[in-house]
Amino acid sequence: MFSRWLPGLNRGLATPTGRIAQLVGRSLSRSLQLSSRWSVPELSSFVARTNTCGELRSSHLGQEVTLCGWIQYRRQNIFLVLRDFQGLVQVLIPQDESAASVKKILCDAPMESVVQVSGTVVSRPPGQENPKMPTGDIEIKVKTAELLNPCKKLPFEIKDFMKKTEALRLQYRYLDLRSFQMQYNLRLRSQMVMKMREYLCNLHGFVDVETPTLFKRTPGGAKEFVIPSREPGKFYSLPQSPQQFKQLLMVGGLDRYFQVARCYRDEGSRPDRQPEFTQIDIEMSFVDQTGIRSLIEGLLQYSWPSDKGPVGVPFPSMTFAEALASYGTDKPDTRFGMKIVDISDVFRNTEVGFLQDALSKPQGTVKAIRIPEGAKYLKRKDIESIRKFAADHFDQEVLPVFLKANRNWNSPVAKLVMEEQGLGLIRRMENQEEDVVLLTAGEHKRACSLLGKLRLECADLLEARGVLLRDPALFSFLWVVDFPLFLPKEEKPGELESAHHPFTAPHPSDIHLLHTEPEKVRSQHYDLVLNGSEVGGGSIRIHDAQLQRYILETLLKEDVKLLSHLLQALDYGAPPHGGIALGLDRLVCLVTGAPSIRDVIAFPKSFRGQDLMSDAPDFIPPEDLKPYHIQVSWPTDAETEKNSLNPPHHPES
Repeated sequence: MFSRWLPGLNRGLATPTGRIAQLVGRSLSRSLQLSSRWSVPELSSFVARTNTCGELRSSHLGQEVTLCGWIQYRRQNIFLVLRDFQGLVQVLIPQDESAASVKKILCDAPMESVVQVSGTVVSRPPGQENPKMPTGDIEIKVKTAELLNPCKKLPFEIKDFMKKTEALRLQYRYLDLRSFQMQYNLRLRSQMVMKMREYLCNLHGFVDVETPTLFKRTPGGAKEFVIPSREPGKFYSLPQSPQQFKQLLMVGGLDRYFQVARCYRDEGSRPDRQPEFTQIDIEMSFVDQTGIRSLIEGLLQYSWPSDKGPVGVPFPSMTFAEALASYGTDKPDTRFGMKIVDISDVFRNTEVGFLQDALSKPQGTVKAIRIPEGAKYLKRKDIESIRKFAADHFDQEVLPVFLKANRNWNSPVAKLVMEEQGLGLIRRMENQEEDVVLLTAGEHKRACSLLGKLRLECADLLEARGVLLRDPALFSFLWVVDFPLFLPKEEKPGELESAHHPFTAPHPSDIHLLHTEPEKVRSQHYDLVLNGSEVGGGSIRIHDAQLQRYILETLLKEDVKLLSHLLQALDYGAPPHGGIALGLDRLVCLVTGAPSIRDVIAFPKSFRGQDLMSDAPDFIPPEDLKPYHIQVSWPTDAETEKNSLNPPHHPES
């Protein structure tokens, strides 16, 4: 069989390049013609209905239609509202004797029962139109009806405005999915992914490749889920991302790879994370940072929902150092100001004790943020809360300074600051009468991180009082670049760990520092930030086996045997390459304005990593574990209590 199809394959591969280009061009042209022809989907093909409930308008008057859906509402046995995925329509229940059987079906069926009705589209009587419903000008005069499935009493009503606990929603997720909000979220997600596929594969020649889910342990990074095998003592790991595979695809000459990839991280209890999540995973050969960034800007512009307004490109960028200095974080929300300002020079000759102490140290600085109209909107309890937050989480003092309004709220230290350097402070911070300055002193990174947190806390407080700082309709993209390649290990500060992952290439300007001062080396990593959330991250990769081995073995002290396959591949003519992964769940969450990523995933886990609907994870009988040569070691009561009191620490990724 192999010998029969191989010559045909060879003939195809031997086709002249120009001919291949023509064939690909024609194929793309046909694909685009088909996609434009099918831009309005046929929603009632292949099924029992003729139309959806939500599509009917005055233009359908007089048409005979068959509809299928759920009974959402019934009034006085005169009419009911039928719902499907696209909307609602009013259905008249026949009252004449000849249609008694139809009336009985529609009047006796419980709410949320599934029915099929056939009838005529008619105008609503004058004055009875409902402008709030897209179908509000018409109704269905029913001729026949069939009860397809009755519904038992529900644990909650299928209405978006009904308050439901998240636990109840997750337990009955199949019911929660019927809500218009969940339908909107999942359909918008599907449309964005479809447009991304079109942009990458049809317009730019990317190859959609599925990579394995069963893999082996990867050094560094987040914890991985472990899967037992039938070989004693051997385990698979679920990949945190297809990182190694996509690099190997570049070594294999695929040139442009793309995948809607399922990824897994065993991160324990995280309210804003999922143990399994989805990435738009991308890798390219012969590319630099500029190429990747341009690709992603075009991708988002092409796939962006039309009702969310246009996406302006190119996205602005700033270095990691600039982001930390101005916003106190590597994922700044740039929709509002309140930037951090270094005011060390204003207080060089200060008599204020804690400022004096900070400035006497080598890395000592004085930093501040200005809260616009803070004196008008902040209360005394807010100020105390801010100071307590700084003391509890950063072990640092924050000094609120009221310039004119509420001046009597100033502490003795704040009064001394105003007497001593009031004019310089007002000039540097560009203060207005009712503004408040939050001032702190200490080591640069620590002071900036504190004020970065307080900037967001104050934004929350101001918005709770009615001030609009972060426009929910505004989408502010930002590239953050020039991250450090390494960070000191939290538990062993004398050792290094990768700031992102060990395959990130060092910045060309800093390669000479790898052997002398590796902690000062910048990386070719880049993050995409949207409204203060990281929605993507990537890098130019190391394609030199010798450099990769040095970083793994010498600098990171990792066992290179775990990555022998990758190191070997890099030695066999690996092209320069780079890529990125977009967090699809987070991106769609921000686009839809959903309060949690769980609201844009069909079947998410709870924040404890449990599936409340199926009660997973579940116990497995000992006899089912025997083929895997493992047995459960049950924790003692003391260990269980200790784990519940001390949940694991998870670094940001």
